[in-house]
Amino acid sequence: MFHHFDINQLIVMMMALLVAVTIHEVAHGYVAFRMGDNTAKLAGRLTLNPIKHLDFIGSFLLPIILKLSGSPIIFGYAKPVPVNFANLRDFRTGTLCVASAGALANLLLAVISGWLFQLMLYTESWWVMSIFKPIAVDFVNLLFFSVVINSVLAVFNLIPVPPLDGGRILAMLLPAQLRAQFLQIERFGMIIIIFLLLTNTIGRILSLLLTPLINIFLGR
Repeated sequence: MFHHFDINQLIVMMMALLVAVTIHEVAHGYVAFRMGDNTAKLAGRLTLNPIKHLDFIGSFLLPIILKLSGSPIIFGYAKPVPVNFANLRDFRTGTLCVASAGALANLLLAVISGWLFQLMLYTESWWVMSIFKPIAVDFVNLLFFSVVINSVLAVFNLIPVPPLDGGRILAMLLPAQLRAQFLQIERFGMIIIIFLLLTNTIGRILSLLLTPLINIFLGR
């Protein structure tokens, strides 16, 4: 099972994941703050310090299990940033902005990481023969995992099932009566998500969307 296990690669992957989930949660909290809700700020969650956002299961155990099991998709999550949507100056617009912020931040980070990844490969002839090769290789791997993990987080969170961000976005796009009915499934949301994961339904859907997206970011 551990024949191909690479502890250095796992550490680099975990670093990329910690940055991704931290940026995701801070983006939610910061946009909420700008839209009128200071709950995240008062809770000390508007910080890029990952320790403030870590969740043992979502930030460590889950991605390690996925990595060791050979899963083609590696992802995780952090503690959700607290947001009181009732405090937003414009409830509907504010909710749409807050819910979209995490995924958009991850996509932006994936784009930046992909650009740097391609730049590093373009300049490979310089660093491959230099004393910086070990560091450069780790940095290239970090950028690769950053592209993959941020892309997965963005697309996964946009799945239109509450309590995921995509579910909240869809709810705000529905008429008021339908919105209330739709949000009632939030109590079963995690059960639905787990079922979709176990049946690999989400895996197949994500693969269709993620493969071309990641290839674009990586310049393939």
